[in-house]
Amino acid sequence: MQRPLLLLVALPLLAALGELPQKAEFYFLRLEYNDAPFVRRPWGRGWWMQDMPEAEIHFSHGIQRLTRIDIGEIRHTPLTDDRVFDYPWIYATQVAWWDLSEPEVIRLRNYLNRGGFLVVDDFHGDRDWQLFEASITRVLPGKPILDIEDTDPVMNLVFDIKERTFIPGLRHLRRGPNGTTTVQPTAIPPRWRAIYDDQGRMLVAINFNMDIGDAWEHADMPEYPEQMTSLSYRFGINYILYSMTH
Repeated sequence: MQRPLLLLVALPLLAALGELPQKAEFYFLRLEYNDAPFVRRPWGRGWWMQDMPEAEIHFSHGIQRLTRIDIGEIRHTPLTDDRVFDYPWIYATQVAWWDLSEPEVIRLRNYLNRGGFLVVDDFHGDRDWQLFEASITRVLPGKPILDIEDTDPVMNLVFDIKERTFIPGLRHLRRGPNGTTTVQPTAIPPRWRAIYDDQGRMLVAINFNMDIGDAWEHADMPEYPEQMTSLSYRFGINYILYSMTH
């Protein structure tokens, strides 16, 4: 069966790497961080690089096709780099396992209070939530974490989003009979949450119990369900437009 147009956004990676311009009005910025001691690996790359660069390459080309945003090359930086204040958006993955130093906590707080927007993704279960909550409370003490309501402006910018379909990582998908795809585990409810400032501006968009980065990364795989990838693109683009306009 032919995939819908939205899933044709992913180009071959080698070609994609050379097509995004260096000067643009928006850049997909990924946050670099040190891993917490209990998850550090003696080899390979840090957890901040999960799904990189395929996730942002596929998603960036989707933005080019679905919006008029002039999007540039993908970038990444630590919070200690002063250039972080040049970007309205930061994406961070596996945030239960980041190990933010006190200077990084202060820098992230300043970034958010000065108009920045953080999207966090790909962490699951009670333990991950407790670890993330403890760290983000250091960044924004006293700010409650709330569920995103259907009436929130982020839900109605470019796309009018009503559904809350579970967006799983590829590791949660299983091939069923007659070519169907099933999701395991199914008992973990996805949660779209956020932290707001005193004026109601969203500072942090929290994708909990889901993996939007995987849905971007595997947009061109027939095994990955279309409705999940489509939703991940709609949320991602709405987040970007929110970061650029609020």
